[in-house]
Amino acid sequence: MTSLANPLAGHVWRTRYRFEDEPSIDATLDRVARALGEAEERDREGWARRFRDALEGFAFLPGGRILAGAGTGRRVTLMNCFVMGTLDDSLDGIFTALREAAITLQQGGGVGTDFSPLRPKGARTDATGGRSSGPVSFMQLWEQMCATVTDNSPRRGAMMGVMACDHPDIHAFVAAKRVAGRLTHFNVSVLVQDAFMRAVAGDAPWKLAFPRFGIERTTRARDLWNAIVGGAYASAEPGVLFIDRIRAEDNLAYCETISATNPCGEIPLPPYGACDLGSINLTAFVRDPFTPRARLDLGAIAALVPLAVRMLDDVWTVTHFPVPAQAEQGRSSRRIGLGLTGLGDALAMLGLRYDGDAGRAAASAAMRTIVEHAYAASVELARERGAFPRYEREPYLAAPFVARLPGEIRSAIAKHGIRNSHLTAIAPAGTISVLAGGVSSGIEPIFALEGVRRVRQEDGTFAEVEVACPALLAWRARAAAEAPLPAAFVTATAIGPEAQLRMQAALQPHVDNAISKTTNVAAGIAYEDFAAIYARAFELGLKGCTVFRPNPVTGSILR
Repeated sequence: MTSLANPLAGHVWRTRYRFEDEPSIDATLDRVARALGEAEERDREGWARRFRDALEGFAFLPGGRILAGAGTGRRVTLMNCFVMGTLDDSLDGIFTALREAAITLQQGGGVGTDFSPLRPKGARTDATGGRSSGPVSFMQLWEQMCATVTDNSPRRGAMMGVMACDHPDIHAFVAAKRVAGRLTHFNVSVLVQDAFMRAVAGDAPWKLAFPRFGIERTTRARDLWNAIVGGAYASAEPGVLFIDRIRAEDNLAYCETISATNPCGEIPLPPYGACDLGSINLTAFVRDPFTPRARLDLGAIAALVPLAVRMLDDVWTVTHFPVPAQAEQGRSSRRIGLGLTGLGDALAMLGLRYDGDAGRAAASAAMRTIVEHAYAASVELARERGAFPRYEREPYLAAPFVARLPGEIRSAIAKHGIRNSHLTAIAPAGTISVLAGGVSSGIEPIFALEGVRRVRQEDGTFAEVEVACPALLAWRARAAAEAPLPAAFVTATAIGPEAQLRMQAALQPHVDNAISKTTNVAAGIAYEDFAAIYARAFELGLKGCTVFRPNPVTGSILR
């Protein structure tokens, strides 16, 4: 039996994941397991039982859309997010894309869109000879549409907007969220090229161009960099995506071009790509917590991974797609993103500081276990069901990430193929982590040991709910009242940005998609120190960087 640990978890279950009159979280998990078992050609009941075992105690947490939609019979997608098709720079093209985004949001998927193909402000329009209002103005259409379509939904509409760093309107883009209340349904990120980073380092000029209209001008690279970082300092956005690195590391670079990411950045995708997510809850695998014998049970994690991979592969079979092109693109690669959550709490239970070498080593070992067993499981699925349609042995094996896999896995891929083009991602896992008792989300450290969370009620009002991290509650349950809190209980703002970046860097080698990680810093951080975080992320080989500083535009997370 699985139980909900606190009232906040119960609220999340009732408002996000409960279907009709389901009497308990057990009924919800039963529904999900049965629905995914329907994808199996043989022994459906047996697989449903195995899937249910994987869900027990929130050891494996499928993405929120899977929990909410699987087995309901509703016309909803089980994919958390999509990247939409390449924008056609015409009024017909823009409104076709807007319609597809609206349908996708209505059916439960978040959307990512690259606005770089749209002509800059002031460029002539083709039909009337007028002047374009520019990409940022069209983002306002997406904003209004999202607010309208998802107004009465329990899941707030989520969108990612990206723009290339050489687009002539890039300054307007990076300043777009400096005003409170503007583009609130969007996360925004800049597609940063390696050449731009070199230009910033060398204080060189940087060309902004839109060749189709002959528009070209030059700016100082450091001025644009300061605009990007200054926007993030003022409003926590934009983030940056190191797009050349993302594309070079793509397992399918031989047959696709990454254009954007899902709203939280953990899945870089080609046009019409989708993300199929799930997270392994590390706190469920800590044995003998707060003792000298405390350890992470990697064997049990390894045993769970094949079931998780199979469940996520089955999602591709049973899900509905809002737009036909999404089904065609998604099923041609069958990408999944299996990751972890609860890392911060798990490390505290193990007696390891998040900002220490031992903590990074433990996290790296967990993610290495996940990725290696995920690839092995996907090979076994290929033997049973066939490789993903766009699999080509030689170019796939030559992909940098695949080339770094252990030899026995590469040999197995060469012999049998592989079912899923990509296997791992670390999502924010925010709401599903609350469902699992409020464990620290994704790769994040414990944000605060205790605090107050503002929660939207079913009637639209807000209530303040006291929260405490599960590791702290577990410690209090077993320790004497006067016992000092172990040093492993360290929070995000206490460990500093360098340690957070180094944790992300420790796990990135085991993640073939990407990692959603927000580097949390104190409100009083100096601008120079804040700016250095982005440069350091590039130096460490990360695929992207987002930094959150409490500010007047977005406020703070907990108080």
